[in-house]
This record gives sequence, C-alpha cells and structure tokens, in this order.
Amino acid sequence: MVDWVSLTIPFAYLGILIGSLATFSSLYRKRKAAKSSTLEPWFGPNVQRDIYLSLLHLEPEPGKEKSPAVPDGVLKAALLHRAVEDIRRILEVKNAKQALSNLLQRGSVGDDLWQRFLRAEKEIEAELRDVVEEANALQSGWGQTIFQSANEMHHNAILREKLIAVQAQGKSDKEWWQQEKASIQSKFMKELEEGEKDPTKPASTLGGDKVGSDEDTVLVESGGPIASGALSISKGGTSKKRKGGKK
Repeated sequence: MVDWVSLTIPFAYLGILIGSLATFSSLYRKRKAAKSSTLEPWFGPNVQRDIYLSLLHLEPEPGKEKSPAVPDGVLKAALLHRAVEDIRRILEVKNAKQALSNLLQRGSVGDDLWQRFLRAEKEIEAELRDVVEEANALQSGWGQTIFQSANEMHHNAILREKLIAVQAQGKSDKEWWQQEKASIQSKFMKELEEGEKDPTKPASTLGGDKVGSDEDTVLVESGGPIASGALSISKGGTSKKRKGGKK
C-alpha cells in the first residue's frame, strides 16, 4: 500500500519551490521593465516624425472639408525627410553596436547603457515598419524604394557638409597666407633699411667695378680719372707687347 503521507511532503516541497521561482521571475521581469522604461532614451526626440504626424492629422479649414488639409506632395516630402532621419539613426546604431558590445564584455559600461541601446534598436525597427506602411498608403509600392531615396539624400547632405568645411578651411588658409606674406615682406624691408643705415658695411657692397689681371685685383670707382688712366696704361702696354712680338 502506497504511503501517501510520505509522498505528499516532497510534492509539496516541489510545489512551493516552483511557485517561489515563478513569483520571483515575474517580479524580476516587472521590475526590469519598470526600470527600463525610466531609462533615458538613446536618441533625442524625432522632430521629423513629429512634423509628419502633425501634417497628417491636420484638420482642414472650415468650409473646405472636401479638400485635404495638406497636399500629398507635402506629406511625401515630410515622410521622406523622416526616412532620412531614420537612416542617420540606423547608421549610428550600427557603428556603435560592436564597440558597445566589446565594452560591455570587458565590464567598462553598465547594463543600463546596454538596455538603452537595445530599446533604441527596437524603436528603430518599429519606426521603419511605420514608415514603410505610410509610404505604401501615400503611393502604392513606394515603401520598397523610399529608404533608397532617403539614403541618397543622406549621402548628399554629408558631401555638402564636407564641401562647406573644405571651403571654410581654404578661406582661413588664404587669410593666414596673406598675413604671413605681409609679415615676411615687412621683415625683408626692415633688413634692407638696416643694411643701408649700417656704416660698418664693406665698400664692396656699396657698388663698384673690379679691374685687374688674374694675379692681383684693384677695386676702383667707375667713371673716375684714376680708373680711366689705369685702363689707358693697360691698353698701351698690351699694344706694345703685341708690336714687339710681330718684330
């Protein structure tokens, strides 16, 4: 005969243990969800999404109930800008995920930051689905190509920002070179003025003509009587030597 009293005790122990674990797990999940909801969001407010939703739910003016409050072209442009903002956020999350994962494994960041990141990923996924649905509602099949167009707009905006930065850098470099050039010219003119006013400057730098042979050199002033006489003597001596040679 089975002893039910002896079997009741272990079953009761297992039931209490399982119930305790289930209660603890439920409380832990609720506590974690409450804590996650109070965490600071990874991204700031999505202004482009708010603009699109405001335009979408804008009521028409009184007396114009038959015509839409906002034309479809304006709604498409607003939705496209919303998709561009989503592309920017997708790239930011993609670039930060690997680095954040490595920091979490090393213990350099806390679990709260990782929870914020995971919540941002889920929000982006929901945002992408919403954009695709809105695009298909405005134009059939547009949801398949809207992010391609948004990606091109995003890259064009980046190139435009780089071009503006290069132009600004070129302008600053040009101004620096003009200042440097003026400084060099002023220093050069100052050195020239100091050289002209220096009385200890050698006579060779004051301007003159060098006349003489290979053995000795005589420095004389150009245009003076001594120079003309020396030249005539040298010419006469040379002519006599040539006549003597012919004889």
